[in-house]
Amino acid sequence: MTMEIERVVMITGAASGIGAATVRAVAGPGTALLLHTRANAAGLETVAAGARDAGAAVATRLGDLCDAGVAAALVASACDDFGGLDQIVSNAGYADKRVFGDVDAAALRQSLATVTEAFFALATAALPALRKSRWGRVVAVSSFVAHKFGVNDTIFPVSAAAKAGLEALARTLAFQLAKHGVTVNCVSPGYTRKDPGAHAAVAGDSWQRAAAAAPMKTLVAPADVAAAIAFLLGRDAARITGQVLHVDAGLNLL
Repeated sequence: MTMEIERVVMITGAASGIGAATVRAVAGPGTALLLHTRANAAGLETVAAGARDAGAAVATRLGDLCDAGVAAALVASACDDFGGLDQIVSNAGYADKRVFGDVDAAALRQSLATVTEAFFALATAALPALRKSRWGRVVAVSSFVAHKFGVNDTIFPVSAAAKAGLEALARTLAFQLAKHGVTVNCVSPGYTRKDPGAHAAVAGDSWQRAAAAAPMKTLVAPADVAAAIAFLLGRDAARITGQVLHVDAGLNLL
């Protein structure tokens, strides 16, 4: 029996961490998922298998969003595989804490390409599908580093620039698509636990100091961020757009 698809969701950076947790939060009957990662095929297939077990229809794609044409190809794949695209979770990215004098312009360009330009390319390619959708949602995963500076005496200059640009693009897209009933929002995580072996913004006992820096004295779990994303993708968030939802154990209060 063929499943009736209520929404088609694309999630980038879905092989681990926040992306994988988001897949687990939204997978279920009536949902079709186009899951992306740059190169971690094995991790992505594990996540995809769990989503299929939960009742979702799933397709997977690999590709570097910094490469021309990859974003458009992902959108085309979703439309070809499932007949459309309703929702996007733009999650691909990484943290770079090198400071001025240690980081160079090439690193800035790479961060902008991975985070800001990738979102721009996905949104641009998806515009026709989003305008036609009756459940249009876009959620971009930002970061506290675009808002708070010097937490634990650490700054993230190039990551902060990329994430701040991402938020600006999301807010302008929210205005542009509002008349079509499509919402566009950002989720801004604090220091978030990483999967074993994954790239992390801090290392070693720095995790304890990161937890202590937040008013709630805890790190954020990927599932915490995924819950916020799932809410913004849901029917109940139909009148919420152009917002940044901080999931950071209170870092934004400092």
